[in-house]
Amino acid sequence: MTKTVLITGAGSGFGKMAALALAERGHHVIATTETDEQAVALRAEAPQLTVEKLDITSADIAKVDAWEIDVLINNAGAGQTGPLADVPLDRVRHLFEVNVFGTLAVTQQVLKGMVERGSGRVIIMSSIAGVLAAPTFGPYAMTKHALEAMGKAMRGELASAGIDVCLINPGPYQTGFNDRMANSMWEWFGDSSLNKNETGLFKMIGEFVTTGQMDPREVSDRLVELTEAETTTENNFVPPSIRDQLSGAMNEQL
Repeated sequence: MTKTVLITGAGSGFGKMAALALAERGHHVIATTETDEQAVALRAEAPQLTVEKLDITSADIAKVDAWEIDVLINNAGAGQTGPLADVPLDRVRHLFEVNVFGTLAVTQQVLKGMVERGSGRVIIMSSIAGVLAAPTFGPYAMTKHALEAMGKAMRGELASAGIDVCLINPGPYQTGFNDRMANSMWEWFGDSSLNKNETGLFKMIGEFVTTGQMDPREVSDRLVELTEAETTTENNFVPPSIRDQLSGAMNEQL
C-alpha cells in the first residue's frame, strides 16, 4: 500500500537515506530540510522526492496542514557533547528546542489530521542514548530520554484513535553526525573548565563512540520496515543487540 511519508531532517544521514529508499518502493515522500540551501540541493539530486524547507523550530510547521500524512518520521535533530558541570546552558537549551520542543511541535501539527482520519503512524528517532547516558554525552542523552517519555506516553494515548507511535534507537552509525557531536565540546571546553583534569577520559570516550561505526543503511532499512509494518514494537534497537553491547563495552572502558 502506497503511503504519504513526511520525513524531517531529510537533507542528510538517516533521513535522506530513508527518503530515497521509501520513494524507490513507491511511496510518496515529503522530504523536509532545515534550510532552503539544503532543499535546493536535495531537489536537484532527487527529483523523485517532494522536497520542502521545514525548520521544526519555526512557523514552517504550519505547512503540514496542506498534506495528508500517513507516516511521520521525526528524524530532525541536533547534537552536543560536554560534561554537564561545564556545558553552556544556551547549547543545552538549543538541543531541547530542536530535539524535544521542535519534535513535539511538528508531531502535534501532524496529529491533527491523523486524529481526524483515525489512522496514522509516528516514528520518533531516539537513540541508544535514549536509554544509556555516557560521560560527555549527557546533553544529547537528556533530550533523547525526553523523547523516550514522549513516545511512550503518546503510544498509549493515541492507540485508541487508530494512531501508532514507536521509537527507533540506533547505535553509532557512520553518517558524520556522531563525529560532529563528539567534536562539539572542544569548541568551548578548555583550561577554565571544572572538569579539565578529565580531558583524557573525555577524548577516549569520544574516540570510542566514533570508532568502528556501522553502515547507516541498517537504520534506513529499519525505517522502511517500520513505515510499512502492520504493527510495531515500542522500542526498536538497531542493531537489536546494541544496548547490551555498548553498556558492556562502556563498563570495560570506565
